[in-house]
Order: sequence, then structure tokens, then C-alpha cells
Amino acid sequence: MGFSASIFDMDGLLIDSEILWHEAEIEIIGDLGVPLSRDRCRGTKGMFVGEVTAYWWARYPWAGPTPAEVAVTIVDRVIALLLSKGELKPGAEHAIALCAARGLPLAVASSSQYRLIDTALAHFGLRQHFALVHSAEDEEWGKPHPAVFLTAAAKLGAAPRRCLVWEDAPAGVLAAKAASMTCIAVPEPGEAHQPAFGLADLVLGSLLDIDGPQLDALAQTAGK
Repeated sequence: MGFSASIFDMDGLLIDSEILWHEAEIEIIGDLGVPLSRDRCRGTKGMFVGEVTAYWWARYPWAGPTPAEVAVTIVDRVIALLLSKGELKPGAEHAIALCAARGLPLAVASSSQYRLIDTALAHFGLRQHFALVHSAEDEEWGKPHPAVFLTAAAKLGAAPRRCLVWEDAPAGVLAAKAASMTCIAVPEPGEAHQPAFGLADLVLGSLLDIDGPQLDALAQTAGK
């Protein structure tokens, strides 16, 4: 019983980057004739960026760059926006510290590409906290498929049922629960009503809301 590892999503969970993704997608995909809005962008939240561009191209085929080429441009733009105005989510360092204080190896398992993950963690001084960084870039399927979490657990040598996942996206919660992992969800404002969050083991308004007793209570049932 108890947790053997703690696995964090990054975008929207540790980094306040959802608005940056929306800005980049609306700017770049919108210029290709796709009628995007922030609400429509939320529909692909948690997906790998190549899946996002393929999703929109299938519905609004454009001439010119391929979906894969558009995905590269979007990530370039998100990196630039992150470096110029990105911020940590409130409580990110607090949640990391709570897990580290319990001796848990920590990982980031994200749908973002490695170049964005590495840039973000270095920019905010977080990289040293994580024993492992794993991207869905290495997987055949992104979230809500559980592969990114299962691979991260395997690399850490942790049984999935003894892993704690931190997520902000419905697709991430679905992936964590499909992997048989405990999941703490921190939905973006206005998104907590989405059905997937009902599967989470704990739903918080902010990472600032988590405390040691809550974490220890979840750990007592991990692995059963």
C-alpha cells in the first residue's frame, strides 16, 4: 500500500499555459481558415499537438502546410509565448514539495513535445525535481490513451496502481484512470462540470488546496 511515484501533467497543471496554446492555435490554425475559438480549442485539450492539427485538418482541410508542419509552427509559437509571458500555476511548487517530502520519485508525463517540456521546466527552475520526463511524442497514442502514464510508471519501476497522477484535463483524467492510477484533478475555472472529472479520486480548485493529510489519505488506499 501507499504511493510509489507521483506523475505530473505539465500544461495547465504546473504551467498556466492553456491560454498560450489557445492563442497560438487560433492565430496559426485560424489563419488557415479554421473557425477556432477558445471554447473550440478546449475540445482538443490534452491531445498531442499533431493529433490536434490532424483533427482540425480532417474537418476543415486547408491548402499549403501539412498538419505535421503546422504542429511544429504551433509549438514554436507556444515556446515563444511561454518565455515572454508564461507563469507557474498557483501551488505548483507546493504540490511538488509535498510529494518530494514523502520520498516519492517524481515524473512529468505530458502530451507536449520534449522541446517544450524541457524549455518550460528549465525556464521555471523545476527540472531538478523530476527523476523522469516523458512525452506522448514517444507514444503511438496521446491522452486519453493511458500509454504516456504507463510508460512513465514502468521507467520509474512503479506499479501503476501505486502511482499518483496530477491532471487538469478531462483527457488526462481518463488516461490516468485507464492506467489504474490514483488521480488528483485540478480543472480549469468553469470546466469542473465535465463528466470525466467525476472519475478523479480528488478534485481541487487549485494546487494550493492540497495538504499532507489529504495526500496521505489517498495513499492509504493506493495499490488495493
